[in-house]
Amino acid sequence: MAGIRFVLAGSLLFFVERRRGAPLPTLAQWRSAAIIGGLLLLVGNGGVTWAELSIPSGVTALLIGTSPLWFVVLDWLLFDGGKPTRQTALGLAVGLCGVVLLVGPDRILEGGGFSISGILVLMIATVSWAGGSLYSRRVPLPASPFMATAIEMLAGGGLLLVLSLILGEPFRIDSDSVTMKSVLALGYLFLFGSLVGFTAYVWLLRVSTPARVSTYAFVNPVIAVILGWTLGGEEMTGRMMIAALIIVVGVVLIVVRRK
Repeated sequence: MAGIRFVLAGSLLFFVERRRGAPLPTLAQWRSAAIIGGLLLLVGNGGVTWAELSIPSGVTALLIGTSPLWFVVLDWLLFDGGKPTRQTALGLAVGLCGVVLLVGPDRILEGGGFSISGILVLMIATVSWAGGSLYSRRVPLPASPFMATAIEMLAGGGLLLVLSLILGEPFRIDSDSVTMKSVLALGYLFLFGSLVGFTAYVWLLRVSTPARVSTYAFVNPVIAVILGWTLGGEEMTGRMMIAALIIVVGVVLIVVRRK
């Protein structure tokens, strides 16, 4: 499903950009897109998708919440991004504390022992996503961010489909378990997760700093809680509201530059 959503979104975006007159990507640009797609979508998104089969959602949210830390550290150590300022470090610490409070210690510890392989894959996926994002800022890609997004999704989605074929997943599909709800869910991921969300993310990588872009990992859990409360009838507790406020403070510390 991960491969299908990205290949479909990439194909549509590629077609639209070609109709608008965007030139065909060069071989060097396709090579860059293949590396980025492998790091972001095959290892990053694919790793999270697989890990959630054995890791509770609370732990998954917490580990993904460490993404901004990896962004700043990798940018500093490997990509000459400069040593993070005290304000940025404080913002990262505050934001991570907010994620821990939002998820809740009970959910983090639920289920007893965790799958060691799932935890390891999840950590690799988080580091790979940060590394691939930073790498994409320094390699040849199409001038149009939409064409760049298209070929990254085509490459990454293609790699996911190849891995799926190697694992034999297409031969284990149970058509009886496919419902309209699951089809709509896949359509939602294709439209908003891939076509809109990933395109916006690739564009932001071009125009903003890694630390600022990485704050999505703090904001996403807050959005999920709000949507669950407004659309899913889930409970909104005082702890969640305090956690959301702490996360916002952390994001502000990272985003606002000192004069």
